[in-house]
Amino acid sequence: MLTVTYVLNGSIDRLRVPPTSSPLRSDGLWKHTCFEAFVAVKPGSTYYELNFSPSGEWAVYRFRGYRDGLPVEIKNPVPRIAVRRQAKSLELNADVCLDQLPAVSERGWLRLGLAAVIEDNEGGLSYWALRHAPGKPDFHDPNSFVLVI
Repeated sequence: MLTVTYVLNGSIDRLRVPPTSSPLRSDGLWKHTCFEAFVAVKPGSTYYELNFSPSGEWAVYRFRGYRDGLPVEIKNPVPRIAVRRQAKSLELNADVCLDQLPAVSERGWLRLGLAAVIEDNEGGLSYWALRHAPGKPDFHDPNSFVLVI
């Protein structure tokens, strides 16, 4: 099980946060406020992109190499997403069963890249990550997968 928690502190009312909806798989979540986890299987070039929206929507993509992949269908259970919004904070907690991701082994090492796309009320986007690669934001860059577990 992989559990990730994202916390935003500040003027949450200045952010465009999608309203709660059904926990459905949905594409394009990264176009709005969305939290992401990139899980790379070590060794090798296979990695997964996990998207979690404050709406409860989610997506999982499997890549064979840098941006080379297709969505992966997860049967059951879908990621569990819990969101808590307060005046000055937004917290999203996501649980994902890693045994649902075909390339993940029980005994293997994983490299993680944690990231967020934050949309303000005017539609402007900002990009946050544990580490950004040089140049414009690119969460798929393997150099941003800096957390090893």
